[in-house]
Amino acid sequence: MAGGKGTRLATLNMDIPKPMFPVLGKPILEYQIESLKKSGITDITLVVGHLREVVIDYFKDGKKQGVNINYIEESEPLGTAGALYYLKDEKEPFVLVFGDLILDIDFNRFMDFHTDHGAAITLYGHPNAHPYDSDVIEIDRNNRVTRILSKKDERNFFYHNFINAGIYCVSPDALESIKEPKKIDLEKTLITKLIADKKVYAYKSTEYVKDMGTPERLAAVTADVKNGIVAGRNLKKKQKAVFLDRDGTINEYVGFLRSVDEFRLLPRVSEAIARINASPYLAIVATNQPVIARGEVTFSELEEIHKKMETELGKGGAYLDDIFFCPHHPNKGYEGEVAELKLDCDCRKPKIGMLLQAAEKYNIDLGSSWFVGDTTMDIQTGKNAGMKTILVQTGEAGKDGKYNAVPDFTAEDTMEAVMHILN
Repeated sequence: MAGGKGTRLATLNMDIPKPMFPVLGKPILEYQIESLKKSGITDITLVVGHLREVVIDYFKDGKKQGVNINYIEESEPLGTAGALYYLKDEKEPFVLVFGDLILDIDFNRFMDFHTDHGAAITLYGHPNAHPYDSDVIEIDRNNRVTRILSKKDERNFFYHNFINAGIYCVSPDALESIKEPKKIDLEKTLITKLIADKKVYAYKSTEYVKDMGTPERLAAVTADVKNGIVAGRNLKKKQKAVFLDRDGTINEYVGFLRSVDEFRLLPRVSEAIARINASPYLAIVATNQPVIARGEVTFSELEEIHKKMETELGKGGAYLDDIFFCPHHPNKGYEGEVAELKLDCDCRKPKIGMLLQAAEKYNIDLGSSWFVGDTTMDIQTGKNAGMKTILVQTGEAGKDGKYNAVPDFTAEDTMEAVMHILN
């Protein structure tokens, strides 16, 4: 979709379509085409309208970029989905990308997810630093989309930081309701109906996708391209992560946290995690939650606690790339315990099952990663995974005494730990 006017970028005085705005001398749209090409996608259709000749004169038939480009020219704006009428006869699923995004992603993973789930439309979702003014995706445990929370609606509740990035995988049969090329809103007209039919799924990734629609955001993504962060986040490349314990490291330690009302972020944590987000590292939580096996907290109650964590971090301009938790507990004899969760599992720290799950999901090199926590158990977990470790002096401050594990560094809090890693 390459016909945007870029009205919020008017102060830059560039009379060109928004997808043609230059980043380090190259149009945003060209970065997108290069990313598609790296995934073997070389047949590309550009939907153009406003100042279409600027796009067409630059890319022509795509041979210069090593792809095949054709055009859908809108004589009048057809919204975000009207031009899809011309793609109804496609035989295979296709990727739809909004042209104002700086990105570098593994489209093959995305399309494989779409095919494996038999979706009509798959949304590409990720966390971001401003979820409060973004459309939020809600999904069930099977990654099926249940609703989309508009950024225009008031939210007086907690929510996961899972944002619609403006990239879609579309099966042609999803377009049956488009009878003519007229102005159509993709989300309101097409996706909303398919959500009701349970045919929309969401794919979660940590790869770099950012809207550059304001002068400030354009400057930020330009810096990220220059520093190699955009290309480095592509999941075809090995990633590195800062793994964080939860209780006593991110939030105040209250013993077994059983209520969302007891959850309070520690000072400077949002700023610390925001610094991870701006670095080449992923920010991932790995936490033991035996309160579930003990019958003291349900899965839905734990999810509400994690929604609060993500909402509060989002208000501070920070996000977690993922959260892994172990619900098991090996010891029996608790009133109300959940029998099927009372087992000696592979994921309970200091075992490294959660870290291995994260490594597989996000192609993480654990040897280049760090574990930050407030207990000797956290330090032992990191060592068991071959990671460097930092003990913070918040929470239990290493006084649990369960393991004779010496950290690589001791920090006053998570902020100091992160600064040590990044420096």
